[in-house]
Amino acid sequence: MGQELTPILIALAEPKRLNIVELLRKGPLTVGEIAEQLGLLQPQTSKHLKVLSEAGLVEAEAHANRRLYKLRQKPFEDMNDWLHSFHQVWNGRFDRLEKYLESMQKNQ
Repeated sequence: MGQELTPILIALAEPKRLNIVELLRKGPLTVGEIAEQLGLLQPQTSKHLKVLSEAGLVEAEAHANRRLYKLRQKPFEDMNDWLHSFHQVWNGRFDRLEKYLESMQKNQ
């Protein structure tokens, strides 16, 4: 599963793209709205949106003469599942450590 996330993680590693994702968490926006809110130029914003789109993180919907960009849910669910697998591993390790420490205390 980790390799499927590589393009997503690479896309999110750029701070401006991460800022775009944070903005889109609140709801769909146009390129112009994103550019304005982040203080970016529109062509620069379009390039970032293209990377996010190619990574599968955002999609555009045409509304009249505007394109609204919004987040796609699936990639974030996949990332959450992947991170949850680490959470399970660490919880198991902490549980074993706790049992080991308890047994050490009993043996003293």
